[in-house]
Amino acid sequence: MRCRRTTQCACVWLTVSMLCASDHHGAVRFGAVPVPGATVIASQGSTKLAAITDAQGAYGFPDLADGTWTVQVSMLCFVPMQRTVEVRPKAPGEVWALQLLPMEKLRAMVVKAPALGGEVVAASAAGQAVPSAQTRPATGGAHPKRAPLPPTVPVEDSGAFEEGSELDAFVINGSASFGLERRAIGNVRRGRGRLYSGGLTFGLENSTLNARPFSLTGQDTPQSSYNRMRFGVYLGGPLMIPRTQRGTGQFYVAYQATRNRNASTLSGLVPTPAMREGDLSGVLDARGVPVGIYDPATGAPFPRGRVPVSREAQALLALYPRPNFGGSSAYNYQVPIVGTTRQEDLQTRVSARLGAKSVLAAAFSWHRDETESANLFDFHTVNGTRGVNAQVSLRHAFTPRLSLDFGGSLSQPAVRITPYLAYRTNVSAEAGIAGNDQAPENWGPPSLSFSSGVAELSDQLPSYRRDQTAGVSVAGTWIREPHTFKFGAELRRQQFNSLGQEDARGRFTFNGAATRQVLNGVPVAGTGSDFADFLLGIPDTASIAYGNADKYFRAPSGSAWFTDDWRINSAITINMGLRWEYSAPITEKYGRLVNLNMAPGFAAAEPVLGRDPIGVLTGTRYPNSLIRPDRRAMQPRVAMAWRPSEASSMVVRAGYGIYFDSPAYERIASRMAQQAPLSKSLSVENSAATPLTLANGLNASPQGALSTFAVDPDYRLGYAQTWQLSVQQGLPGAMVATVSYLGTKGARGMQQFLPNTYPTGAANPCSTCPAGFLYITSNGNSRRHAAQAQVRRRLHSGLAAMVEYTFAKAIDNAQVGGFGQGNATIAQDWLNLARERGLSSFDQRHLLRAQAQYTTGMGVAGGARLRGWQAAALQGWTLQSEVTVGSGLPENPVYPVNVRGTGVTGSVRPDATGLTPYGGESGRFLNAAAFRAPATGAWGNAGRNSLTGPGQFSVNASLGRAWSWFDLRFDVTNALNHVTFPSWNAVVTSASFGLPMTANPMRSVQTTLRIRF
Repeated sequence: MRCRRTTQCACVWLTVSMLCASDHHGAVRFGAVPVPGATVIASQGSTKLAAITDAQGAYGFPDLADGTWTVQVSMLCFVPMQRTVEVRPKAPGEVWALQLLPMEKLRAMVVKAPALGGEVVAASAAGQAVPSAQTRPATGGAHPKRAPLPPTVPVEDSGAFEEGSELDAFVINGSASFGLERRAIGNVRRGRGRLYSGGLTFGLENSTLNARPFSLTGQDTPQSSYNRMRFGVYLGGPLMIPRTQRGTGQFYVAYQATRNRNASTLSGLVPTPAMREGDLSGVLDARGVPVGIYDPATGAPFPRGRVPVSREAQALLALYPRPNFGGSSAYNYQVPIVGTTRQEDLQTRVSARLGAKSVLAAAFSWHRDETESANLFDFHTVNGTRGVNAQVSLRHAFTPRLSLDFGGSLSQPAVRITPYLAYRTNVSAEAGIAGNDQAPENWGPPSLSFSSGVAELSDQLPSYRRDQTAGVSVAGTWIREPHTFKFGAELRRQQFNSLGQEDARGRFTFNGAATRQVLNGVPVAGTGSDFADFLLGIPDTASIAYGNADKYFRAPSGSAWFTDDWRINSAITINMGLRWEYSAPITEKYGRLVNLNMAPGFAAAEPVLGRDPIGVLTGTRYPNSLIRPDRRAMQPRVAMAWRPSEASSMVVRAGYGIYFDSPAYERIASRMAQQAPLSKSLSVENSAATPLTLANGLNASPQGALSTFAVDPDYRLGYAQTWQLSVQQGLPGAMVATVSYLGTKGARGMQQFLPNTYPTGAANPCSTCPAGFLYITSNGNSRRHAAQAQVRRRLHSGLAAMVEYTFAKAIDNAQVGGFGQGNATIAQDWLNLARERGLSSFDQRHLLRAQAQYTTGMGVAGGARLRGWQAAALQGWTLQSEVTVGSGLPENPVYPVNVRGTGVTGSVRPDATGLTPYGGESGRFLNAAAFRAPATGAWGNAGRNSLTGPGQFSVNASLGRAWSWFDLRFDVTNALNHVTFPSWNAVVTSASFGLPMTANPMRSVQTTLRIRF
């Protein structure tokens, strides 16, 4: 019965999704002269497509699947070339510089010419394009141009081609085929060629063949069934356009649609029935010790651990689900979650030749998708995206050595987020919580965060964002041997228009400070209960930011570049270039940005507005962006390739470059637009001067500065210097070995800290100084060094393989990330930023990758001589596999107490006890005994990112084959169904400390069927 079911499921899975396609194009030249009639073959596994260069030496593949392809270029009398290219949207074109074959091979070709046909040799000797399906007369005496070669055609592989053969130029050149390309290209093509190429795709997939999600809790939670469907159509070919050269227009149009139903499993810790009633007598901390709970009004323990429940807490508790299993202090709730995705894409491309020297091309794409996702609380959020993208370009060749490309582009994406509770339930008003935005679109609960690991209550905020980027560009190529000069410039006008609030519902955090024991005026670490604070309605911090909902950001930018590809001789090539890029700090259309005008030493602060940018304290005048621009972003780049000996295959490559980080301005402007006095913004802690409650905590008086965010007006964009050196050596057996070194040094990195703050138990060093705001500077730095060794076997007899090992180390004191609450990238001690130096979050010390590909029916040993049904059944299948093994990424230990003088939690680290941090009790991967609360009056001494997360391991595989009219492919992710985790919980007071918060996806199988016509 099980076998029959498996067979039925396998039959259902034979039809599925479509391959995403991208354009790949290039030009073939001999020196500065275009080479028409050259054969270009693109292959990926068993899929092979061919094209022939036009009169300008240009070729194109309009529908290649994204990924790595092997491209071969061949022409009679020239040395064949082969490269591995990465096909992706907007990838630059390839330029192929052909070289003549050695004289001895040319002489051999003349001897063998009669076997290939005198017409071919004569045409080649005369320097003309070799006759092919593009130019040969069609049957019945039709005009030669009535039977052009389609843009891309499939190539049949008989297995006769072997790398390194003296007949490479003949075998893969479409002008002299030995049957390798029958019914596709070459002189043996039968009948008229197809004017147009296209295809239909349809896919249907469900969860039958996929493994169940890994259960973190060990509970047997059933997998939700799901279906995925993809379908589409594409068509391309010649296009007759008035006032253009006849037969030189091309078009391509494709439409794809996706309808997915996705399933996953979520786990968490939710309040038990006893906790909901205020009975916390059984609550344990991360070490399994009962938590002491003290009445903040009297300082005495609550009798029998029973805590009164406030009205606000009762209302918010109703949103929490009930536990569905017990026996664990880390998890007691697990539920399958289902989400849906609807997506549509339309792409069109048109090109036409305007005379002999100009080519006009245009492209248009339209995208729409709608995703509905749910969280642990079954809040369903709808995220919709729509957008259009249009491009037009004109290439004009003034001479064979000089050409210019003119381009224009327009992009208009829009994103709308609609949360579950918007316009549905005014949770805050019903709970008696005041101070947050009561507009119907912002209805919902305030965010609740607990240090003990109780699931955070949250829902996404509504927003609508509509962006627009318009740009014009010009780029040119000038060949003056031995130099090839490339130059260009681009101007862009960017608009970021958004309607939404930064934090309209507000946020409360609870860490047990209110119910913590106090001795001699000092709170005792390790006692108190965050959930008891919640039940009492006493948060430890409160924050909110809303008002000024509509924002219209503007940001012009531009760039200019120049490169020189200098081929000194056959052994040395040097590429030198300089790029200048200017990204202006973002302004708001109506001047609604707010920064802080700071006195020296952060002794005082006053808001300064973009519409009146004069600082009251210092009299300093700022630009409307409140950040001074930096117009000196010069980025030199140089690279070199050197072959030490003509008799050796060794190649030495080296390079150096500088690259800038321009997206930082947008993240900064978003925070500056949501500040007092234009908006309501506060971030405060519970204190005697500012007592907080759930009912009125969001109406508390701001402590210190009115704003919660400020940036250095002299902030500069960060940049990275990179340098690399590699040595490549050919080995016997079609092997190539490469040893590389890559270095990176970052400067002016983003640093975030909280001025005028101090550790718990210490005296306030400046009671009159402003606090409670996050400050951003660009004084950080970083370094990364990596050594890499790679051994690769070129495709030979159907087998290609690669093994690569990387050893690297990266450190920094300026991790770039989001801003604000709960972000561990905020510096712990603002007066000692040097202590923030630690391993980078992306530091992966060891990484081993191995790839292998085998295609049946290639070479004599691989079955190239098979015929009949055996050849049809066994030849042409391509099996690919990839294995990745890597060490874990760094993690930052966090002790969740609020920073004194602010409402920020999550930037304080614990003290290290000296014990090993790994191998905790009860199956935990981290040891809670390795950390403790920071000493009174001091910051924690644990290093930033001092923990190492779980190691990574994955095995992916695929099997596919291409026929004349269709392709069939099976892709398996996590083929061994081996569970791995992205990270551990590193909050030392959490009940789930040292446990994984989620698991990486288990095995999934995807079957793809693509039909061509």
